[in-house]
Amino acid sequence: MSLSIRNQIAGTVTAVTAGEAMASVKVRLTGGQDITAAITTDAVKDLGLAEGSSVKALVKSTEVALATGPVEGISIRNQLPGTVTDVATGGAMGSVKVTVEGGELTAAITKDAVEALGLAAGTSVVALIKSTEISLAAASGSSLLGSPR
Repeated sequence: MSLSIRNQIAGTVTAVTAGEAMASVKVRLTGGQDITAAITTDAVKDLGLAEGSSVKALVKSTEVALATGPVEGISIRNQLPGTVTDVATGGAMGSVKVTVEGGELTAAITKDAVEALGLAAGTSVVALIKSTEISLAAASGSSLLGSPR
């Protein structure tokens, strides 16, 4: 299945904590970083997710925020350090490619933000992603687990 979501990073489930409606799924990405995805418990069951399951973490570029360093005092748990490899800007928006351990992310942010942060190739950044904005796909098939929308 082809997807418009460019941000796809492989990983392995390290823990699943299920509640009545939602579950927290911890994933170790191929680069060694840990992320958390908040998905429905039905989705966990449908894909048979358990510790050791191979998955791909998928994130729309509009759901990736960038900071020039680690951020404290924020509820966003997923903070992936990386390096900007490319910046393209238009009249209002910018597309920023970031290399992280084990993959690449694209962030769609405003042109004003690109300029205010001084983003250019070689800039160190931290990609911030809310756990509710991470979808998981079973690595062995085309089934998808989406965020709870």
